[in-house]
Amino acid sequence: MAKILVADDETDLEILIKQKFRRQIREHEYEFVFAINGKDAISKLQQHSDIDILLSDINMPEMDGLTLLTKLNEISPLIKAVVVSAYGDMENIRTAMNRGAFDFIIKPVNFEDLELTMLKTIQYVAQLRETIRAIKENNILKMYVDETVLNFMNRREFETSLMVNESIEATVAFIDICSFTTITEREPADVVVNLLNQYFDLMVKEIIAQNGYVDKFIGDAILAVFRGDFHLDKAIDACLSIRKQIANLPQYSEQTPFKLQVTAGIHSGEMISGNIGSASLRRLDYTVIGDVVNTAQRLQGIGQDGQILITELSYEKVKESFFCQKIGEVSLKNKTKPVVVYEVVD
Repeated sequence: MAKILVADDETDLEILIKQKFRRQIREHEYEFVFAINGKDAISKLQQHSDIDILLSDINMPEMDGLTLLTKLNEISPLIKAVVVSAYGDMENIRTAMNRGAFDFIIKPVNFEDLELTMLKTIQYVAQLRETIRAIKENNILKMYVDETVLNFMNRREFETSLMVNESIEATVAFIDICSFTTITEREPADVVVNLLNQYFDLMVKEIIAQNGYVDKFIGDAILAVFRGDFHLDKAIDACLSIRKQIANLPQYSEQTPFKLQVTAGIHSGEMISGNIGSASLRRLDYTVIGDVVNTAQRLQGIGQDGQILITELSYEKVKESFFCQKIGEVSLKNKTKPVVVYEVVD
């Protein structure tokens, strides 16, 4: 349903509009809001944030239509105005257009022409809103997906390139929210999902701040990837920030008086990046796989609450930048030899 604000000091116009568009009003195609001048129109715009278009006269007391046009962009640049006035000289038309009017209709009103103009304007506003929505979604997508993926999605050869992959040098951080299972066992589904999304949002912001991206959400854990210069350092900085942010959160409820913590496993090296899944089902996940990814996940798996674990190989690369404590040799699944593990303290 389109919502239309009519600003005109002639009360007869309100009656005519309600009569001429009674079917559309009855069938909820249009909803009209009426104002007696520009000042009143601004008040109505502030009360009704979902107005799509404005129909405005020029000659009105307190605030005329041309002045209203200059205020409209400040209130909402998405609302488009159609001037409906008896002052149809070229000077007024040009002034109205220069101040952002979308169209101009001369009184006495031809209601067939008015409806066609309204439809055209409503469609234009809908396109604008769709474009804004797409931009917002694209920006959200950029928060979670590597730029390579976005470029990949825009290529014409999408169909023929579904299974393309590459080897990359990067760092993987597997970050898990400790004890979250306890919450899932005690709280309703809506509470659980909302809490998890809040924690994920906090974690994602810290990952993005270090130029990382979220490869995937796995249960109550995040698999993040860091590429480019100093990718290992950035991954550690992100995990330290996440640990600090989570630790500073208040206990989530009085009934369960414990504070959440995170554990993280970090590992660097060469891995495969590509679309993994079924092309025939069109269910593919652009992700990273390989021993580096597995090692990061297994490091996280052996970590205690609040620990950030790295291998000795990573420690040698960052020991001058971060304070680490040696844990010692540990056995990781599918590793033939024990791995020397360090905890990043700060």
